[in-house]
This record gives sequence, C-alpha cells and structure tokens, in this order.
Amino acid sequence: MEKNVTLAISLILVGALTFVLGQSYFNENIEEENFQYSFTKAICNEENYCEDYEVVCENRNLIEFNPTGFAVQFSSEWKDSRNKEDIEIKC
Repeated sequence: MEKNVTLAISLILVGALTFVLGQSYFNENIEEENFQYSFTKAICNEENYCEDYEVVCENRNLIEFNPTGFAVQFSSEWKDSRNKEDIEIKC
C-alpha cells in the first residue's frame, strides 16, 4: 500500500513538473519572432450571408485572410449570437 501511495505522489509530481516546464517553453516561443498561427472565422454581412475565412497571424499581426469555400445564407430573422468581441478579427 505504501508503494502505491509513493508511486502516485511521484507521478503527480512528475506530471506537475512536466506541465510547468511545458508552459514555460510555450510562453517563450510565443515571444519569438515569426510565431505563426491560424484559425477560422465566420464573417457575416447585413443580409445574413456568412462565409468562413482562414485567418493567419504572425506575431499578433494579420498576414493572410483566405476564404475556405464554406458559406451559409441565414434567414432575415437570424441574429448572430456572438458578442462584438468574438465577431471582430484580431490576432
């Protein structure tokens, strides 16, 4: 029983250390130059036509804005449920 408790504590400590080191590594890489990431964002017009775009950012600056080819036309009664912050494009 004592061995199981020791093993469990050891695994928890190793997991916590791995998490902390991983977070530190990730945060350092964010600050490096040329850090690129992308996400998709639906852009809707006043007629409720929404098109999906790939947004590519580098160092928190927009570098590409590409249509994915996916789109949808909602009815005139449809309201976008996203808040203003989620609708805006920002890196």
